Amino acid sequence: MNLQQYLGWAHQLISGAVVTVEMTMVTAPLGFVLGMIVALGKESKHAVNRLAAEAVTTVFRGMPELLTLLLIYYGAQILLDATGESVPLLSGIEIPPFAAGAFALTLVAAAYSSENFLGAIRALEQGQLEAAKSFGMHPATTFFRISLPQILRTALPSLGNNCLNILKDTSLVSIIALEDLMRNSYLASGNTKQPILFYFSACVLYLAMAGCLVSLFAMLERRFSRGSIRHV
Repeated sequence: MNLQQYLGWAHQLISGAVVTVEMTMVTAPLGFVLGMIVALGKESKHAVNRLAAEAVTTVFRGMPELLTLLLIYYGAQILLDATGESVPLLSGIEIPPFAAGAFALTLVAAAYSSENFLGAIRALEQGQLEAAKSFGMHPATTFFRISLPQILRTALPSLGNNCLNILKDTSLVSIIALEDLMRNSYLASGNTKQPILFYFSACVLYLAMAGCLVSLFAMLERRFSRGSIRHV
C-alpha cells in the first residue's frame, strides 16, 4: 500500500471517528434527560407512570443493544412504509441510519441511566425537601435548585461509565451501513488486507475518545463537588 492510499484510508478513519463522536454527543445528553424522566416516573404517585417507567427499563435493559437497533431501524421503516400507503405525505420517506441509531441508543442509555438517577433521588436528604416545602418553595424550584444539583453530584460517576458504554455501543451502528469508525476500519482492512494496522488505529482512536470522556466527567465531578460536605 502506497502513501497516498494510506492517507486516504486514514482520512476515512478520522471521518468515521467524527461520526462516532457526533453519535455519542447526541445520544448521551438525550439518553440522560430521558433517563431522569423515567427515574422520576418510577417515583411517581401514579401507578400508570410507574408502570410505564418500569416497562422502559425492563424492555431496553433486557434486550441486546444490537437487537434494539435492528428493531428500530427496520421496524420503524416498515411501519412508515405501511402508513405511507394511506397517508401519501409519508410515502417514500426513508429513515436515515444516523437518526435510527441515535434513537435506539438513546432508549438504551435512558434505561440504564434511569437506575443511576433513581438511586441518587432516593439518597436525597428528605429534611432539605421538607424545609423547602415549609418555606413555600414551588416544587419545580425545589427540584432545580435543591434536588437536581445533588442528584447529579451523586449520579455523575455512574453516568460517566454509562457514557463510555454509549461510546462503545456506537460501533453497533456499522451494521446499518452508517460509516462510523468501526465500519470504516472494517472497510479499510478489507480493501488493503492489513487488518492489524487499521483495527489498531481504530483502537487508538477509541481510547483517545474514551480518555477525553473520562477527563470531562472528572472535571464535572470536581465542579459539582464544590461546597459539598465531605465526611472523613
